Amino acid sequence: MSIDYKLLGIRIKQKRKEIGKTQEVLAESLGVTVGYVSQIERGITKVNLETLSEICAILDTDLVFFLTGIVVNQKNYFQEDLIRKYSNLSDNKKKLLINFIDLLCESEI
Repeated sequence: MSIDYKLLGIRIKQKRKEIGKTQEVLAESLGVTVGYVSQIERGITKVNLETLSEICAILDTDLVFFLTGIVVNQKNYFQEDLIRKYSNLSDNKKKLLINFIDLLCESEI
């Protein structure tokens, strides 16, 4: 899996704004410059795992959200993940999946 740093940066910026933090506050908390935070948010700088982990802690957000856009602890996580994956399947694979789900529904497991 390759990391889309531009999308990662967009999600960081989105979460930062959502909780009302400025780039200055985030930069100070990380011990970096505002310019560095700006570069992360624009996807120019490839943020390392340690810094990303710190950002997660500061913004109180799970790493999975920043990497995938999925909120794991959200009520409909599995449903949304299934819909996302289903939409990427070919028609033949969609039919196979539906048949498999039918089998699961009929089983007593």
